[in-house]
Amino acid sequence: MDLVTNKTIDKLKYDLVRNNIITFEDIEKAQEMANVQNINLGQVLINTSMISEKDLLKFLEEKLHIPYVDLEDYEIDKKCLSFISYSEASTYKILPLFEIEDILTIAMADPLDLFAIDKIIERTNKTIEPVLGSEKSILKKINEYYAASGKVQDIETKTDPNFKWQDELHNDDLDEEHLQNLFRAILKHAIKENVHELYFEHNEEGLSVNFKKQGEHYSTGAIPSLLINPFIQMLKSLCSLDPTVSEVPQLGKLNFNVDSIALTASISAFPTINGERILLKIYHPPKKIETLIPDKEKVDILKSMLNTPGIILVSGGALSGKTHLVYSILNDLTPKNSIAMTLESVAKYKLENTLQCELNESVGFNMDRAMRFIEFQSPDIVYFEGISTKEGLDFLTSLSMKNKTLITEFLADNMEDLRRRFDRTEFSLFKSLISCLVFIHNQHSIEIFDKSALEKYLL
Repeated sequence: MDLVTNKTIDKLKYDLVRNNIITFEDIEKAQEMANVQNINLGQVLINTSMISEKDLLKFLEEKLHIPYVDLEDYEIDKKCLSFISYSEASTYKILPLFEIEDILTIAMADPLDLFAIDKIIERTNKTIEPVLGSEKSILKKINEYYAASGKVQDIETKTDPNFKWQDELHNDDLDEEHLQNLFRAILKHAIKENVHELYFEHNEEGLSVNFKKQGEHYSTGAIPSLLINPFIQMLKSLCSLDPTVSEVPQLGKLNFNVDSIALTASISAFPTINGERILLKIYHPPKKIETLIPDKEKVDILKSMLNTPGIILVSGGALSGKTHLVYSILNDLTPKNSIAMTLESVAKYKLENTLQCELNESVGFNMDRAMRFIEFQSPDIVYFEGISTKEGLDFLTSLSMKNKTLITEFLADNMEDLRRRFDRTEFSLFKSLISCLVFIHNQHSIEIFDKSALEKYLL
């Protein structure tokens, strides 16, 4: 893991000794503590009272000839918040203060962090004037000013029957609040039309806003070119993605309320030669299993299979509700005294009595590593998000043969499509280990096949 540093203090630490502000032994001791705790040297010096924050800031101001600004009662120009995202502000511990004639003044806890300054210059195309601020006060102000802009405000869909997201569009307004209202309007429009998947693509008109419903894709209009970059940066910041990165894929999620119901959306940003394509999938809270499957006999089969080693396969077409059904099964039918775990790219909702594992590629916790180590946790039931690789197929097969109960999803438009896909040689062993098949034809028709029925219809 990279050590957390403050380049300014690291560069000037021995000047503290030369100025008789602190001893050499204390500096060495503080450096060792910083390395062990993975925090920067300045934090250790202040936390251990080796030096007061006031004295440290006064020393840096005199040494760097950079003015210090006390942010305690300081009111920033809120229009400047659009220049620096919440993610950037938190990462680099910087706060935009005001802009005069293309010169943006920012408070920095680490004014010698040239990488951070270059990032802001590159994105804003402005001259940056750094001033010194305390790390504690900068973080406090970041939380204060970005709190309202760091979440999607509650959405109400029961009014405005003819609502369209374009009603919120103002071509020349780059204000952060307007951009968030625009995104909120897009979500509201999608939910009113019962759309669970939407995506943004670059085209000649700007950033196309597309909905996907019942397998059909259609454009609902475009965000003008002038708004594209600030809109994407705002959207990424809301979803805790890095707005400065566009060359590699990123995956995140967003929580928001619609008509007092908490929803979750996963967000995937993917680079293309035309620009990033950003896709959102909206997930509703899991319903009671009896609501989805009213037939008690079918529910009893599922309940029995969760106590039986083997593979429970939930299959259906795209956007048929496979994940939603799996969440309901785990929430309502997991046997007491059983350990259930999940391996998910994004955890859609918090499940009771289930240990959910959310993958994080940025720290190397990918599906391959999760598959190799989850067995050491001795779970009884494992939900594996979906079969997309040969390794995933082999993983499910091997765990099933070790008396585990596996739940996974498989895409198939109908039973004939499923049979045709499973006719491939690589599925022969996997297919024989399926103890229960749940096939979703539509929200009103869910079939459940136990082992004996499977031999007739699938095997």
